[in-house]
Amino acid sequence: MLRLVPFAERHLTERYVSWLNDPVVTRYSEQRHRRHTLASCRAYWESIAAPDRFWAIELDGRHIGNITATVDARNGVADLAILIGERDAQGHGHGLTAWVQAIRESGARKITAGTMATNVPMLRLFEKSGMQIAGRRARHYLWEGQEVDMVMAECFPDRG
Repeated sequence: MLRLVPFAERHLTERYVSWLNDPVVTRYSEQRHRRHTLASCRAYWESIAAPDRFWAIELDGRHIGNITATVDARNGVADLAILIGERDAQGHGHGLTAWVQAIRESGARKITAGTMATNVPMLRLFEKSGMQIAGRRARHYLWEGQEVDMVMAECFPDRG
Protein backbone atom coordinates (compact mmCIF):
# COMPACT_ATOMS: atom_id res chain seq x y z
CA MET A 1 0.00 0.00 0.00
CA LEU A 2 1.31 3.43 -0.95
CA ARG A 3 1.02 6.23 1.61
CA LEU A 4 2.18 9.80 2.02
CA VAL A 5 3.42 10.38 5.55
CA PRO A 6 5.04 13.45 7.07
CA PHE A 7 8.80 13.21 6.56
CA ALA A 8 10.31 12.25 9.91
CA GLU A 9 13.67 11.59 11.49
CA ARG A 10 13.37 7.89 10.64
CA HIS A 11 13.52 8.82 6.94
CA LEU A 12 16.95 10.44 7.37
CA THR A 13 19.11 7.51 6.31
CA GLU A 14 22.22 6.91 4.26
CA ARG A 15 19.96 5.22 1.70
CA TYR A 16 17.93 8.42 1.33
CA VAL A 17 21.12 10.49 0.98
CA SER A 18 22.33 8.07 -1.69
CA TRP A 19 19.29 8.90 -3.87
CA LEU A 20 20.15 12.58 -3.81
CA ASN A 21 23.73 11.82 -4.85
CA ASP A 22 22.74 9.39 -7.62
CA PRO A 23 23.10 11.12 -11.02
CA VAL A 24 20.53 8.78 -12.60
CA VAL A 25 17.89 9.49 -9.94
CA THR A 26 18.53 13.26 -9.98
CA ARG A 27 19.04 13.59 -13.75
CA TYR A 28 16.17 16.10 -14.06
CA SER A 29 16.33 17.49 -10.52
CA GLU A 30 18.01 20.61 -9.26
CA GLN A 31 19.43 18.30 -6.57
CA ARG A 32 21.98 17.27 -9.19
CA HIS A 33 23.97 20.47 -8.55
CA ARG A 34 25.11 19.68 -5.02
CA ARG A 35 26.54 16.91 -2.90
CA HIS A 36 24.28 15.82 -0.05
CA THR A 37 25.07 14.48 3.40
CA LEU A 38 22.94 13.39 6.33
CA ALA A 39 23.66 16.80 7.88
CA SER A 40 22.52 18.73 4.79
CA CYS A 41 19.36 16.61 4.53
CA ARG A 42 18.61 17.13 8.22
CA ALA A 43 19.10 20.90 7.82
CA TYR A 44 16.66 20.94 4.89
CA TRP A 45 14.08 18.89 6.80
CA GLU A 46 14.39 21.15 9.83
CA SER A 47 13.98 24.25 7.64
CA ILE A 48 10.53 23.21 6.38
CA ALA A 49 7.94 25.31 8.17
CA ALA A 50 4.15 25.37 7.91
CA PRO A 51 2.29 25.85 5.70
CA ASP A 52 4.86 24.07 3.45
CA ARG A 53 4.64 20.28 3.48
CA PHE A 54 7.29 17.58 3.13
CA TRP A 55 6.01 14.04 2.68
CA ALA A 56 7.82 10.73 2.50
CA ILE A 57 6.32 8.31 -0.01
CA GLU A 58 6.14 4.87 1.56
CA LEU A 59 5.28 1.68 -0.28
CA ASP A 60 4.39 -1.13 2.14
CA GLY A 61 6.30 0.79 4.83
CA ARG A 62 9.42 1.27 2.66
CA HIS A 63 10.56 4.84 1.97
CA ILE A 64 10.75 5.13 -1.84
CA GLY A 65 10.57 8.89 -2.46
CA ASN A 66 9.44 12.34 -1.36
CA ILE A 67 7.02 15.07 -2.31
CA THR A 68 7.28 18.69 -1.25
CA ALA A 69 4.53 21.27 -1.40
CA THR A 70 5.61 24.89 -1.22
CA VAL A 71 2.43 26.61 -0.11
CA ASP A 72 1.30 30.17 -0.72
CA ALA A 73 -1.54 30.09 1.82
CA ARG A 74 -2.75 33.63 1.10
CA ASN A 75 -3.48 32.71 -2.49
CA GLY A 76 -4.38 29.06 -1.93
CA VAL A 77 -1.62 27.77 -4.20
CA ALA A 78 0.71 24.80 -3.67
CA ASP A 79 3.73 24.15 -5.89
CA LEU A 80 4.59 20.44 -5.90
CA ALA A 81 7.84 18.60 -6.55
CA ILE A 82 8.48 14.85 -6.45
CA LEU A 83 11.41 12.47 -6.41
CA ILE A 84 11.11 8.69 -6.55
CA GLY A 85 14.51 7.75 -5.21
CA GLU A 86 14.39 3.97 -5.19
CA ARG A 87 15.20 2.95 -8.75
CA ASP A 88 13.24 -0.32 -8.49
CA ALA A 89 10.13 1.72 -7.59
CA GLN A 90 10.36 3.92 -10.68
CA GLY A 91 8.12 3.33 -13.68
CA HIS A 92 5.37 1.48 -11.80
CA GLY A 93 2.88 4.33 -11.31
CA HIS A 94 3.85 5.02 -7.69
CA GLY A 95 4.79 8.61 -8.49
CA LEU A 96 1.41 9.25 -10.10
CA THR A 97 -0.45 7.71 -7.18
CA ALA A 98 1.53 9.79 -4.68
CA TRP A 99 1.15 12.94 -6.80
CA VAL A 100 -2.64 12.64 -6.98
CA GLN A 101 -2.76 12.03 -3.23
CA ALA A 102 -0.58 15.11 -2.61
CA ILE A 103 -2.90 17.21 -4.78
CA ARG A 104 -5.85 16.11 -2.62
CA GLU A 105 -4.02 16.47 0.69
CA SER A 106 -2.54 19.88 -0.10
CA GLY A 107 -5.90 21.56 0.45
CA ALA A 108 -4.90 24.18 -2.12
CA ARG A 109 -7.34 25.65 -4.62
CA LYS A 110 -4.59 25.62 -7.28
CA ILE A 111 -1.64 23.25 -7.79
CA THR A 112 1.40 24.24 -9.82
CA ALA A 113 4.56 22.42 -10.86
CA GLY A 114 7.39 22.77 -13.32
CA THR A 115 9.88 20.52 -15.05
CA MET A 116 12.42 20.42 -17.83
CA ALA A 117 10.99 19.95 -21.31
CA THR A 118 13.25 16.88 -21.58
CA ASN A 119 11.69 15.19 -18.53
CA VAL A 120 9.18 13.01 -20.39
CA PRO A 121 8.15 10.94 -17.33
CA MET A 122 7.17 14.11 -15.44
CA LEU A 123 5.32 15.51 -18.45
CA ARG A 124 3.33 12.24 -18.57
CA LEU A 125 2.64 12.52 -14.84
CA PHE A 126 1.25 16.03 -15.39
CA GLU A 127 -1.07 14.76 -18.11
CA LYS A 128 -2.22 11.62 -16.27
CA SER A 129 -2.93 13.59 -13.09
CA GLY A 130 -5.16 16.06 -14.93
CA MET A 131 -2.75 18.99 -14.91
CA GLN A 132 -2.73 21.35 -17.88
CA ILE A 133 0.35 22.94 -19.43
CA ALA A 134 0.25 26.58 -18.35
CA GLY A 135 3.32 27.89 -20.14
CA ARG A 136 7.03 27.64 -20.80
CA ARG A 137 10.10 29.52 -19.73
CA ALA A 138 12.45 29.44 -22.69
CA ARG A 139 15.98 28.11 -22.16
CA HIS A 140 15.50 28.19 -18.38
CA TYR A 141 17.77 25.27 -17.44
CA LEU A 142 21.23 24.16 -18.38
CA TRP A 143 20.97 20.39 -18.65
CA GLU A 144 23.63 18.06 -19.99
CA GLY A 145 25.24 20.91 -21.91
CA GLN A 146 21.98 22.15 -23.46
CA GLU A 147 19.62 25.03 -22.82
CA VAL A 148 16.25 23.48 -21.96
CA ASP A 149 12.82 25.05 -21.49
CA MET A 150 10.89 24.80 -18.24
CA VAL A 151 7.36 23.49 -18.75
CA MET A 152 4.89 24.77 -16.17
CA ALA A 153 1.66 22.96 -15.34
CA GLU A 154 -1.37 23.67 -13.16
CA CYS A 155 -4.67 22.27 -12.03
CA PHE A 156 -7.60 23.34 -9.87
CA PRO A 157 -8.56 20.34 -7.70
CA ASP A 158 -11.96 21.73 -6.72
CA ARG A 159 -13.03 21.77 -10.36
CA GLY A 160 -12.77 18.01 -10.75
